Order: sequence, then structure tokens, then C-alpha cells
Amino acid sequence: MNLADLIDRNAGFIPHRLALRYEGNDLPYAAFASRIAAVARGLAAECGIRRGDRVAVLAANHPDYLVLLFACARLGALLVPLNWRLAVPELAYAIADAAPAALFAGAEFAPAATALAERFPQLAVHDLASGVAALADCADGEGRNPHVGWDSPLLVVYTSGTTGRPKGAVLTHAALQANAAMSQHMHAMTAADHVLTVLPFFHVGGLNIQTTPALLCGASVSIHARFAPDATIAALAAERPTLTVLVPATIQALLDHPGFAAADLSSLRAVATGSQIVPQPLVDALEARGVPVLQVYGATETSPVAVYTRLGGDRSRAGSTGLPGLLCEARVVDDAGTECPPGVAGEIEIRGPNVLVEYWGNPDATAEALHDGWYRTGDIAVRDADGHFHVRERKKNLIVSGGENIYPAEIERVLCAHPAVLDAAVIGRPDPRWQEVPVAYVIPRPETAPDAETLRAYLLSELARFKVPRDIKFVTELPRTALGKVQHHVLRASA
Repeated sequence: MNLADLIDRNAGFIPHRLALRYEGNDLPYAAFASRIAAVARGLAAECGIRRGDRVAVLAANHPDYLVLLFACARLGALLVPLNWRLAVPELAYAIADAAPAALFAGAEFAPAATALAERFPQLAVHDLASGVAALADCADGEGRNPHVGWDSPLLVVYTSGTTGRPKGAVLTHAALQANAAMSQHMHAMTAADHVLTVLPFFHVGGLNIQTTPALLCGASVSIHARFAPDATIAALAAERPTLTVLVPATIQALLDHPGFAAADLSSLRAVATGSQIVPQPLVDALEARGVPVLQVYGATETSPVAVYTRLGGDRSRAGSTGLPGLLCEARVVDDAGTECPPGVAGEIEIRGPNVLVEYWGNPDATAEALHDGWYRTGDIAVRDADGHFHVRERKKNLIVSGGENIYPAEIERVLCAHPAVLDAAVIGRPDPRWQEVPVAYVIPRPETAPDAETLRAYLLSELARFKVPRDIKFVTELPRTALGKVQHHVLRASA
């Protein structure tokens, strides 16, 4: 068996129950399973997709995104979700690294897909809607690989790193199954639930905190192409969802919306949140409306569910991200790898079936991140006497802006490639809307006189807009340690 078989099982038990709802169109489980099987046959027969091949997706949330995920699962192929907020050079890096055989792109991303096709002539580019529809018409051929099992890889999800180059975290069928079991435990999720998904599928948060767990247990999922406060508030009243996931930036956007005070939240059993240290006032504002807020801690590398507070469990510890999940281990260790006693800060490590097996084609990064099965998160936390985790700091130099991870090293690398820049350092500055925004400190070359707008235009050609520094400050030197390492904490203090 593999992950796709669970959709088939649900189609057998509850064929007429709603699986997916999108823009007023309903897809019951029997039709969902049938479309997955047909698209798997089409991928094999028309696109030549075999076990181990990669299939990339560049699209906003759409039911066919999930159809492709489970069709890949049937064939033993790997889905590569691409972040549509990235610039073409960033997308090109992921395409070059993962070497997918096919790319399915939403219509609004056709220009980027065309640019990628020009760079990679061997890449077969398809429109998501018409391409998947054509594959679904394929009635002949084999759409299942009998050699695919729980240990087979299924997802390659790109996450930036401290080197400034993205890394593809490889997650197996078993990782998504374990993640789903922990999500179901966290939310007390059953087939009676109705999930509202507004976060993007290219993040494991949008894909795996509630969406795939709901489908694997026979619940229903309403999909929004992307988050919009108006649409979310309207859906809460019209769709009557029982669960949803929101990052702090989207919670804040709802709280700031003029319609929030009168919004009908009565159907919600819980809102899950995470991706960064969650400001307590956001939690309090939702709970004041009678909606329990569950915190979840994890990473792309952990599928992501790893540590969480549970619906019906102890949520009285302000700021706590909860206990290690039902099927994984979590610990706090010092620099020597020794487990820290309660109250002592250390690095969080996670071990379990939900953890990545490797970074795609990157054995050095894999060896650095994993030891004895433990994944080194780089995040700092303390445990209280009862074992509850309290995250104190995020990954070193990581900026989280509107739920998006931004690594200064990546922006610094691009800045330093500009002929007018001698050196650069990037830090995060607190922002009332986005939690943080990047700010750059640039040392120009003596013979040049770059201006901020010129550098910003250059960065926009290489990086996603959300990564482009809000401010660019020109300086003559950067604070450094005795060994010459830039002291980002000094810059953060000054910002």
C-alpha cells in the first residue's frame, strides 16, 4: 500500500461524501479517486512518468494540485511544489536541481513557465487546468506501480538554508502518513470535519497541517486559490468549516478587517497557527471570540507537524507550542548534544517517521542536518517541568515575513553579486503588518555610487518581491567578530 490507497479506501467507504470544494464546484470521494487514477494513467502513458521521476507544480491552490500529488503517489513519482512568489531565477534553481520531467503551471504563471521552458528545453510544460483535464481522459494504460510503498519518496519541498541556496527536503509516503496521524490527534479530526484551506500548497503548512490529513481520514476540504480576508470571512459563514490554519500575518489581516467583529465564527472548532513565534495578543483575540487556538511547531523537514497543543488538551501555558507529537520524538540539547534539563535553553531536535530522509542530491547538507535519525532544527527552546516546549528563538538570522521564511544569506549572496556592492548584510526589522521585513546594510565599492532604487530593481529581477529589503542603508563598515564574521545581532539592535 501507499498514500494514494487511502483515498481509494475512502472512496469505497464514503463514495458520495464531499472530498474537495473549489469555487462552488464539489468533488466527492468517488470522483476524486477516479480522477487520480485516470491522471496517473495519463502521466505514465502521455508524459512517460515512471517511478522516481519528478513532476513540478507552479500554481495557486486548486483541486488538481492534490490530484497530481496522489497520482504521483500511485506511480512512485515525486511532486515538486514550487513557490509562485519566487522570481524566475529562483525557480530555475529548483528546476535545475530537481530536474523534473514535467511542469504543470497555473494560467496566471504562464509567463514564468514560458521563461523556464526557454531555459530548460527538455522540460515539458503543461497548463494545470487543461493539462490535467487531458490526462484525465486517458482510459488506457497502467496507473499504479506495484513496487511503491510507504518508504518511497513522494515530495521534494524546497526550503532555503543558511548557505543561501534552496535545499529540497525529500518526504516519503510514510512521512505524510505519520504527519496526518499527528494532525488528526492534534485537532481531534474525524471524517465529520470540514477544513478551510487558504494557505498555499507549496508550503507544507498549507498542504500538510490540515489538508492531506483531512483527505486521508475522509473529511472535507474547501480550497481557496490564495488567502484573501474578504473571501475567508465569507467562507466562514457560508461553508461552515470546523478547522482552518492561519499564520500570524493572516490572523492579523482578519483582525484588521472591518467585517471581522461581526463575522460568524461559530462553526470553528479550532484554528491552528505556527510558522513563527506567535504573538499572544493574536491568540487572545481569537479565543475571545470563542475559537480555540492550537499551536504547532515544525519545519518543512518534519512534514511539518512535530510539537503541538491538542484540542481538548492543556492550552493554559501561554506561549507554549505544546508536547512532542504522537508519533515522533522531540528534545532540547546543548552544544555537545546532551539533553538539557527543564528550564535550560537548547536546540530543538526531532526524530520520527515524519522527518525527511535526505536533501535532494545534497549529501553534505543531509549529513549536517541529520544524526542518528535526529533532525537538527537550529531553533532554540526550553521545556518546562512537564515537558511542554516554549520556543525562544528561531533559526539563526532567519526572517519570517507574513509566514514566509527569508534567509539573509540568500539576499546577501545576490547583493554581493552586483558590481557596485563590496559587501552586504541583511537582518529582519519588526513590522506591525508582516511581523518582520528585511533590511539591508550595504558597503558600496569605492569607485561606484549605487542608489537604493537601482539595487532594489536588481534584486527584483533575481528574488521574490517579499525578499527584497524594505530599506537599503549604505554604510562604510559592518560590525564583525574578531574572526571577521558579521554580527547580525548588532545590526538587529540598531534597526
